Amino acid sequence: MATFLYKLGKLAFRRRHFVALIWVALLTLAGVGAASAPTAASSSFSIPGTEAQKAFDLLEKRAPEASADGASARVVFKAPDGEKVTDPANKAEIVKTVGALRTGSDHVARADDPFRAKTVSKDGSTAYASVSYKVTSMELTDEDRDALEKTTDKARDSGLTVEVGGDALQAMPETGSTEIIGIAVAAVVLVITFGSLIAAGLPLLTALIGVGIGVSSITALANALDLGTTTSTLAMMIGLAVGIDYALFIVSRYRGELAEGRDREEAAGRAVGTAGSAVVFAGLTVVIALVGLAVVNIPMLTKMGFAAAGTVVIAVLIALTLIPALLGYAGRRVMPMGEKSRLFGGKKAARAEGEPDSGGEKPNMGTRWARFVVRRPVAVLLVGIVGLGAAAIPVSQLELGLPDDGAQPTSTTQRKAYDLVSDGFGPGFNGPLMVVGDLRGADDPKAAAGEITKTISKLDDVSTVAPPMFNKAGDTAIISVVPSSKPSGIETEDLVHSIRGTGAEITSDTGAEIMVTGTTAMNIDVSQKLNDALLPYLALVVGLAFLLLIVVFRSVLVPLKAALGFLLSVLAALGAVVAVFQWGWLGSLFGVEQTGPIMSMMPIFMVGVVFGLAMDYEVFLVTRMREAYVHGERPGQAVVTGFRHGARVVSAAAVIMIAVFAGFIGSSEQMVKMIGFGLAIAVFFDAFVVRMALVPAVLALLGGKAWWLPKWLDRALPNVDVEGEGLRTAAEKEAGREADAEREPVRV
Repeated sequence: MATFLYKLGKLAFRRRHFVALIWVALLTLAGVGAASAPTAASSSFSIPGTEAQKAFDLLEKRAPEASADGASARVVFKAPDGEKVTDPANKAEIVKTVGALRTGSDHVARADDPFRAKTVSKDGSTAYASVSYKVTSMELTDEDRDALEKTTDKARDSGLTVEVGGDALQAMPETGSTEIIGIAVAAVVLVITFGSLIAAGLPLLTALIGVGIGVSSITALANALDLGTTTSTLAMMIGLAVGIDYALFIVSRYRGELAEGRDREEAAGRAVGTAGSAVVFAGLTVVIALVGLAVVNIPMLTKMGFAAAGTVVIAVLIALTLIPALLGYAGRRVMPMGEKSRLFGGKKAARAEGEPDSGGEKPNMGTRWARFVVRRPVAVLLVGIVGLGAAAIPVSQLELGLPDDGAQPTSTTQRKAYDLVSDGFGPGFNGPLMVVGDLRGADDPKAAAGEITKTISKLDDVSTVAPPMFNKAGDTAIISVVPSSKPSGIETEDLVHSIRGTGAEITSDTGAEIMVTGTTAMNIDVSQKLNDALLPYLALVVGLAFLLLIVVFRSVLVPLKAALGFLLSVLAALGAVVAVFQWGWLGSLFGVEQTGPIMSMMPIFMVGVVFGLAMDYEVFLVTRMREAYVHGERPGQAVVTGFRHGARVVSAAAVIMIAVFAGFIGSSEQMVKMIGFGLAIAVFFDAFVVRMALVPAVLALLGGKAWWLPKWLDRALPNVDVEGEGLRTAAEKEAGREADAEREPVRV
């Protein structure tokens, strides 16, 4: 592989005009396609195989007028102090507002008058109107949301407190200025790492081009493939992360090759042949992790994984072709700005990337750290494992769930509406359960529905059970059940299981079948599905990547160590997430206003994203060690050499990723904040504790045994030559031929 990529790099360098033109044409084509594509209908959210989804499907077939999966809004009214909502003036204003809600949008299915629906609190201070839409929350237009907001704003002018809950106002969260700061930090780190604005700009430029092509392609295909807005968000985040990483690796290796005296074309070829090989296999591990999301069997998650994987493939192709082409344009301006520029690289940067030390200059920080670890591997290993183990302790108390409006910031109208309902009616009113009764098998459908209602009302944690509502055919009943506990509480989850547990008894007695659905039940089912899929997903991703790394490193112990180290860093990161977002430790520092269960998707999401990035650092750092070992260095010295060449670049890549992910902590949305914090802390643990401390410590302890591979397996595995041994051999042969050609024949 190294030989093929070497030739590809030299070809891209020589034909840089053609290569650059191709990528510009692809970017233009994707942009035109995105601009001319029809507006995508919102991605449908379905969870195949869950009881909640089966109930939704049944209602859509038998009672489409119910709009069971449509968006909903709960408009909460609170009277001024000393007044009641039933006072004539307040009541008239509420009735007027409900009428305006009905006519405010063509998508409104119904808006219930709180006085007829009896949704007025016992003390008369609070009332709420339920608004149902014919389409899902993702399909609502800005005009629909504007009509809802304008109507409630008018009601506030009368002196009433009016807040809106539900998913109708759900929109893309704001991430704030911290995300821009993250990108700025990435740019500064690149400048300090390379000491050259040109070299620093290349990774950012190519990453943006790759993300532009990927996201534009997703936008162009969104309508045809039913892709949601979250798909492009994930693709953008992952594409930017790996795009910067891969370009950083190749530009760094190119500078190292130039420092060794090679001409620019040869340096570009060797950079792509060696660092490019690491990029290919690092990219493959990320693709495996993202495509593996299909194991969860949630269509939306599967599409997100495939789309993000496509963006990673684009990032790899750009690193292998566009980077060497742009290096051809840049000339030697990718080298440090000057011998005296110590702040922005200077000699330090060149030495870090491969230039031999001279003049008694001190070795770089990576070399000094590696020598320290090689001398004291046991102490470093123990400190690292104990530290990560301590951080992972909170995982034992991990509670998973999907957050509701109670997890929103206290400044939002959704959170205010949630609190008003909790105070006026009880927390369970924020997440009523919808029990669907299939009455086709019942001899007396109405009697069967009455029996269902009576059975459910006797269960623990039930606040109220509404009378059953029937569809036009009378063969399906909808029963609203209000729990006593909040939607995200363990008691509500137990109630859902209790209702489902009575299903067999009800069917036996009446012939009717029941299913529990609604937003709360759907969240519970999604959480359960994600929990069940975590171990199979982990086994698939880690297993396939383990086999891939055996091929790359031609070792059994090195990939095993890589996988175990990754698991340790993910557990430690999850422990930190639990401590901050579930327990509230340092919550004020990160803007956590409400503690609660950890988002169900968090473990799988972290495994997929962090595993890919962790293997990036593993492949790039350890391949340099493997390269040194193959070229004859002792095991301990090979570890030091790998750090001398790779530690600076891996550290820079990790700091950039931490800065980018930490930008999401400034989001107003709790879920986005949690994802940003989790990914940032996971990259920190994996890059600076596992890869920078535990990896060299373990390799120092193992010595030559680290690169052991059974002979039968060595013969069976393909030789991908990531270390570039083939390039070295070819160069030696070429030098030999040139030497023979220069010899003149001797006449005798």
